[in-house]
Amino acid sequence: MDLVCIVVHLYNGDKMSVDMRGRNGVKIRLPKKEIGEFVNSLKKSTGSNPITEIPKITDPAIEILEFKPIRPPYSYARILYNNRSKDFLYEAIEPHLNDEEQEFYNFIEESLKKTLTYDVDHLKYQDKEEYLKGNVESFLQSRATKITPILREKLIYYVLRDYIGYGPIDVLIRDEEVEDISCDGVGINVYIFHQKYESIRSNVIINSDEKINSFVISLSQRSGKQASVANPIVDGTTTEGHRLQATYAREISTRGGSFTIRRFKERPFTPVDIIISKTASVDMMVYMWVAAENGESLIICGGPGAGKTSTLNAVALFIPPTSKIVSMEDTREINLPHENWIPGATRSGTGERGIDGRAPGEIDMFDLVRAALRQRPNFIIVGEVRGKETYTMFQAMATGHTTYSTMHADSVKSMVNRLENPPINTPRILLSALNNVIIQHQVRVGMNVVRRIKQIVEIVGFEPETNELITNTVFEWDSNNDTFIYRGHSFLYDKVMEMKNLTHEEMEEEVNRRVEVLNYLVSRKVVDFKKFAQIIISYYKEPHETIEKIRGGKFA
Repeated sequence: MDLVCIVVHLYNGDKMSVDMRGRNGVKIRLPKKEIGEFVNSLKKSTGSNPITEIPKITDPAIEILEFKPIRPPYSYARILYNNRSKDFLYEAIEPHLNDEEQEFYNFIEESLKKTLTYDVDHLKYQDKEEYLKGNVESFLQSRATKITPILREKLIYYVLRDYIGYGPIDVLIRDEEVEDISCDGVGINVYIFHQKYESIRSNVIINSDEKINSFVISLSQRSGKQASVANPIVDGTTTEGHRLQATYAREISTRGGSFTIRRFKERPFTPVDIIISKTASVDMMVYMWVAAENGESLIICGGPGAGKTSTLNAVALFIPPTSKIVSMEDTREINLPHENWIPGATRSGTGERGIDGRAPGEIDMFDLVRAALRQRPNFIIVGEVRGKETYTMFQAMATGHTTYSTMHADSVKSMVNRLENPPINTPRILLSALNNVIIQHQVRVGMNVVRRIKQIVEIVGFEPETNELITNTVFEWDSNNDTFIYRGHSFLYDKVMEMKNLTHEEMEEEVNRRVEVLNYLVSRKVVDFKKFAQIIISYYKEPHETIEKIRGGKFA
């Protein structure tokens, strides 16, 4: 009989289903009445339990909010809510190993560490899987070890998880709804920041100094860094693009090693996500669409966790498809479908810092901005401005380069104060080269903490007599009823009408057509950034034909 994998799903004890898979990939779903008989027959034939059995919830105070497969049939995730303590719990569910099986796995792991000599770093993920699976099979055969097919699958899962996955946090790192993963020390539950439930505790615990130190070292190596007693602080980016900040042992933290990982989103936020989450309205996204098409520069301001980078990525999807884009970030977060795009990232140096405060080989944001100007970009995207690169960025704006960036500030006034003062020191007159400012905050709506764009402000000009920027608020969030208000006038729309010789009626028709396009994308929930970009590109090339396809339901 070929290998069979079985997963038993239990929901509050009253709903049940079983997934059965063979090596040929066939999946069979059995109804509830056949489960007991099937499980019993499986136990008799294999002498083992199913690969991953979902734990039953016996406490009536605990409610299951979500259940999702992460890497079926091996790992799953469940969001629980305790009505008694009013706490959320993120439960990572993996195959269970009893004490004897865990001891056997530890023996395999130690043996593989001694026998694995081939460098697998240059291999693709699938090739690494096959290589490790082959080593496990060879190990078992060489010792004439007889184990059940189910246990073999469990062992292979954990070998792959620990060698090429992310070990104890592998379920968390694979969940696209998890934004941040934070371990504060030994024996402390790992916390996550979830897209829906914000900061919640998980059931993952690293319970010894040896394990957490080893894990911090492996995370550091993934980032091309070294963690040690001499260099206990690690700041880097993994090969997958996740941002890492870690501390080694108890040199910095008295609670033991720690780490914080900001997950890189392979599927970035789109304007559809922004609209569905009510971070902005359709009209606001249409405004940003027109702004992007006409080369208007933009800074998104807000506090930590306000969603600035997500909004930046969403707005950047409106950039015309033939434009040349150069982006630069400390940690890679921007993800665009444009072919003519050069993504850049800063690099830390090695060795002692010199008189100028730089280590040999260091490449900072200023270096990247300066290099970008030599590449003739139409759009420059700076992940976050905070230093001397800002002056160069505003000079680029003044010479006609459209620039997008983010900044920590809670209003236009505080943005100007930060830009004018050290360490940025940008003259106020140069700030008039900026066209638009988005103010985005984390706010509370009812019982929920959500993200909202509080204002979209146009920088209209500069008044030399008073040394003040002239601004116009185009959109504003009404906190009383959680809606967005159009303030009645946009200098951008005036500029477009004059440039394209359009009447007010023609401009209104154009805006309404784009509203129709975005409403269509929202109704179809087109959140894949590549599919979203295809329709936007189609509209740029053939606006009237695209609208007719949408109205006729003929758009693929």
